[in-house]
Amino acid sequence: MHLFLIYFGFFLSLHFPGCSAAMDAITSRQALVGNDRIISNNGKFALGFFQTGSKSSHNTLNWYLGIWYNNVPKLTPVWVANDHNPVTDTTTSELIISSDGNLVILNQVTMSIIWSTHTNTTSNNTIATLLNSGNLILQNSSNSSNVLWQSFDYPTNTFLPGIKLGWNKVTGLNRRLVSRKNLIDLAPGRYGEELDPSGANQYIFTQLNSSIPYWSSGVWNGQYFPSIPEMAGPFVVNFTFVDNDQEKYFTYNLLDETIIFHHLLDVSGQTKSFLWLESSQDWVMTYAQPRVQCDVFAVCGPFTICNDNTIPFCNCMKGFSIRSPSDWELDDRTGGCVRNTPLDCGINKSISEEDRFYPITCVGLPNNGHSTEDATSEDKCTEVCMGSCTCTAYSYGVNGCFIWNGEIINVKQQQCDDTTNTNKATLYMRLANREVQRLESNRRRIIIGTAIGASVAFCGLLSLFLLLMIKRNKRLSAHRMENLQGGGGIIAFRYVDLQRATKNFSEKLGAGGFGSVFKGFLDDSTAIAVKRLDGACQGEKQFRAEVRSIGFIQHINLVNLIGFCTEGDGRLLVYEHMQNRSLDAHLFHNNGTILKWSIRHQIALGVARGLVYLHDSCQDCIIHCDIKPENILLDASFVPKIADFGMAKFLGRDFSRVLTTMRGTIGYLAPEWISGTVITAKVDVYSYGMVLLEIVSGKRNSGRQYTTGDDYVYFPVQVANKLLEGGVGSLVDINLHGDAHLEQVERALKIACWCIQDDEFDRPTMGDVVQSLEGLLEVNIPPMPRLLQAIAGNQHSTFDGHLDQASQEAGKLQHTSE
Repeated sequence: MHLFLIYFGFFLSLHFPGCSAAMDAITSRQALVGNDRIISNNGKFALGFFQTGSKSSHNTLNWYLGIWYNNVPKLTPVWVANDHNPVTDTTTSELIISSDGNLVILNQVTMSIIWSTHTNTTSNNTIATLLNSGNLILQNSSNSSNVLWQSFDYPTNTFLPGIKLGWNKVTGLNRRLVSRKNLIDLAPGRYGEELDPSGANQYIFTQLNSSIPYWSSGVWNGQYFPSIPEMAGPFVVNFTFVDNDQEKYFTYNLLDETIIFHHLLDVSGQTKSFLWLESSQDWVMTYAQPRVQCDVFAVCGPFTICNDNTIPFCNCMKGFSIRSPSDWELDDRTGGCVRNTPLDCGINKSISEEDRFYPITCVGLPNNGHSTEDATSEDKCTEVCMGSCTCTAYSYGVNGCFIWNGEIINVKQQQCDDTTNTNKATLYMRLANREVQRLESNRRRIIIGTAIGASVAFCGLLSLFLLLMIKRNKRLSAHRMENLQGGGGIIAFRYVDLQRATKNFSEKLGAGGFGSVFKGFLDDSTAIAVKRLDGACQGEKQFRAEVRSIGFIQHINLVNLIGFCTEGDGRLLVYEHMQNRSLDAHLFHNNGTILKWSIRHQIALGVARGLVYLHDSCQDCIIHCDIKPENILLDASFVPKIADFGMAKFLGRDFSRVLTTMRGTIGYLAPEWISGTVITAKVDVYSYGMVLLEIVSGKRNSGRQYTTGDDYVYFPVQVANKLLEGGVGSLVDINLHGDAHLEQVERALKIACWCIQDDEFDRPTMGDVVQSLEGLLEVNIPPMPRLLQAIAGNQHSTFDGHLDQASQEAGKLQHTSE
């Protein structure tokens, strides 16, 4: 009987035309075949057959039936029907409503069902409709409220607005996300995202063959998940968590339906969010969890080392090679690596052919090791592992002997110089003797070559060091303050001198992420600020970054580094003392001086000039990476000095961009940091733009600010609107009581909005910023950044009419006639 229904449905499809692009539904009299598609009424989504892969090396014969963004040139599927069972010929496969009312993909040659909605209906009086939300529904054509099936109940890897990610307590339906196998194979992959099955109100990420989560959102607190604090701030979506007698789920909706927002569980096991930018015709990643790729369980597969500081982040252990290079090229590295040489394991009784162990240093150990209490020394630990053919690795440390059998997974590279990290250890991998001999031979050749080169370099550096030391000692013995006033270099202080100068570090000026700052006086009563860095690892990194960046450069708008101390484990930096503290004290705190507009303009211009010097005038381009009011110090005349170079990144003049780990402060971070892409000096431009807005308003951009009534509007959104509507005077700090140069205010706000554009190419250079503040460049009205448009929502729909006009203006900064 069932086969008859299929044949009958096939008969109907032969006698009625296929779907046209203007339709959003499939009826029992229509079929979707080949390049046919249906499109939602709002034009946002399309349903049809598609292929994956854009590179020649990624070509595939597989076709999938799915839904994608109709107006996005880059094919981005959001739902796939036959991910388990792709078709190879769309001319012989079609999507129809069968005689039993189900929506099915039918092979016309074999008359077999490739995919079906599997509802319990028996009548073909049904219709399939693609809604504006991207939800494909099957309903009774005579009763539209009777939804028999919907794609939102069976999401694949994408979390569209309106999907209820969670459980139906009545039917037992569990809606979850599952990653894809790789970039072109859309079959279910290894990772899942779902509501915690233990009952906790949180979401977890797991490897599908393991119930152990590798990331959790934290329990919902009524406003957001603790591991996702970004949900509490201005964002493009509105989140909702529901738990009642019938359902328990998490969902969201867009604040602005015109934007295209894409959230998915990636092949890599990370959940990622993207915004589509029309200007660049590309997706921009705005969010990822886990933030560190190597926190994804077994992301690199067996016998690999995961290192977030390298590209690629997955690498085979010594003695192993990639199992499937083609899979790695398609972003699926979970197959890992295989041995180059099989283990001997007692097959050959010759001692010379016996397996050996090769050390892998400074790694986080995998978590499936077995403790061996009998092995009370490293030698005994080695014997235990060597005595078992299933033992593939061991480690011996303060916690005793641990051995691993079979495949080794989830090994993470740690920083060897991080003395505060207690999770790193040495893992001894079991390798065939021939493989160890080959590795040691290669290592000897490298060591010999390196030693020769290092010897030559060492002799040169030693000579230079001795020469510098002789000169330094001569300067110090003459008079320490002559060195300070003459700008001849920085001084190496003794710890006891700084202890005496600061009265045993008694007067604390403040504290930051890396240490504390104390006030002191040199012997001639010169005021100094001494930063004592905390933590051996982070302190050392910041110490090196600061000395390298500002130790040998001078500029009126950069804080002056007087000297340092490196006795023992201590790392101290000595700066000139800034009498008027940092900028935030005057902008955001009641106990600070209310800065006149002329002073604010002076500060904005000085900071810009300091950044120009860092970006353009040093031997390397120095990217500060943490521009914020707290890192802008003010001297007795309120001249600004950029400080705190502990996060600075150096970029050689032969390079325009660099890939580095995320750093900086939330609220001042450019989109590049969040997306994890390469950065340029334009990240400082973005941060400067946010600071410039705060200089004008006297308030934190991220703080709650209200317009008329009780409507909360993110301050940068207010600025973008006021630039078009007029009346920028209302944006100036109320403490100035209207006493401000409104032309300079408007110019500063325009510059700030150009600086915080989503695309780095739309932001000006700091050189342009200086000339614009000085009035040498004309500044056009900037378009509202896409993210701000989304935050603005429908309250600012009047802005949209001006957007195209503003974005089409020729050039954002133009020279005025002199």
